[in-house]
Amino acid sequence: MNKQNDTSQSKQDDQHTSLNPLIILLGILVLATTMTYFIESGSYQRQGKNVVPDSYQQIEKEISIKALLRVSAQDTEKAHPVSLTDMLMTIPEGLERGAGLIFMVLIIGGMFGILNKSGAIDAGLEKLLSLVKGNIKLLVVVLMTVFSMGSTFLGLASEYLLIIPLMVAMAVRLGQPRIIGFALVTVSVKIGYLASVTNPLPLTIAQPLVGLQIFSGAEIRFLFYLVFLAIGIIFMLKMVSRHAGEAVTFAELTTCKLSIRHSALLFTLVTSIAFLVYASNHWQWKHHAFSAYYIGVCIFMSIVSGLGANKAADAFVYGMKKVLLASFLIGVASAVAVALEKGQILDSVVHSLVSLIGNSGPTASANGMFFAQLMLDFLIPSTSGQAAVSMPIMGPIGQLSGVSAQTTVVAFLFGNGITNMLTPTSGTLLAYLATAQISWTQWAKFIFPLWLIFIVTSVILLTLAVNFGF
Repeated sequence: MNKQNDTSQSKQDDQHTSLNPLIILLGILVLATTMTYFIESGSYQRQGKNVVPDSYQQIEKEISIKALLRVSAQDTEKAHPVSLTDMLMTIPEGLERGAGLIFMVLIIGGMFGILNKSGAIDAGLEKLLSLVKGNIKLLVVVLMTVFSMGSTFLGLASEYLLIIPLMVAMAVRLGQPRIIGFALVTVSVKIGYLASVTNPLPLTIAQPLVGLQIFSGAEIRFLFYLVFLAIGIIFMLKMVSRHAGEAVTFAELTTCKLSIRHSALLFTLVTSIAFLVYASNHWQWKHHAFSAYYIGVCIFMSIVSGLGANKAADAFVYGMKKVLLASFLIGVASAVAVALEKGQILDSVVHSLVSLIGNSGPTASANGMFFAQLMLDFLIPSTSGQAAVSMPIMGPIGQLSGVSAQTTVVAFLFGNGITNMLTPTSGTLLAYLATAQISWTQWAKFIFPLWLIFIVTSVILLTLAVNFGF
């Protein structure tokens, strides 16, 4: 009992001492606004969404105190730094830009509000844990392998939003902190995207832009996947071992049978996830289609649960309330990109990063591309967006410095995947945190050691790729 009280007290202390993620994002927004006053504005020519290499041109920009207080831009032919009014406007514009993801997260929160109210989650977890005799280390290995395979082969990411609350509840039931359950999914997804063996989301954009056949080089990327997966599993097992003294024994797990309603609800959840994976790949569903699908599932679950219309609606609203603040953060994160676009400095930053790569031999250039992609991902957290902007530029640089097109793609995959594990401007990461009800600062402290290990591993693998002629 004393240990439980101490744990509860420590969690309360963490909540009071950790910095609110809203403050962090607003600070980043102010920094992005300030950058528009100190970084030149410029742009690349584009063919559709793709950047034309060697087409960067600086745009004239007038910087003054008046610009800070400007209400609206008068001269549309010149670039303008972001004013205070513009900075405030980026937040509602960011909310509008991220609306699809925001509403999807809210609806998922409501769905799990219904499931929790019905008791199906607790009953299902008891059954699962009794089957594996409470062996969380076995679950870590199996679940991380399955989740990461879904990401590296099929590109699953948003689809796992439904899984996160289940993993969090499982971790809590086994005496582990919530972040362990969250990390089981998040680390697995990032590992999958790091290697992207046949992940269609980045490869269908990145590889054709450097003249490669889509999905070519999958054999080598599969080896990279095994390396990252092994490191990720070892890291998670170590984190689990830190809390082994608090773990629940098999004797404490109940082995009662699931009720018909609970079985029906859990079957609905599993089949809905399976169909979601099929639909997102077969019909290329986007956020609006996902949200409509989740609403239909919520209605069906409400009927099956037997809660009644009023109680089911209350549970749905309660579930949404728990993720409301974090959903708002997705819009604020989008506001950062809006500010950079308003000041027309995004292409300038890309141009500057590219110039830093230089031509110091293929090994140095490949790693230079990797670190450039690491920094670029902070400004462009979208995987497809970063590919469209960076690959047409990185491709020619790779040719001039002796870096193959395959290694150029790998440098992009590593840089994009690693930064997305941590960056607070990633809408997907914030959506994950929202559904798990974990703060960004708590996650950053947890994942930072693995983040550094993955960076070192990436440098080693890129160096090997260059020297072995991949």
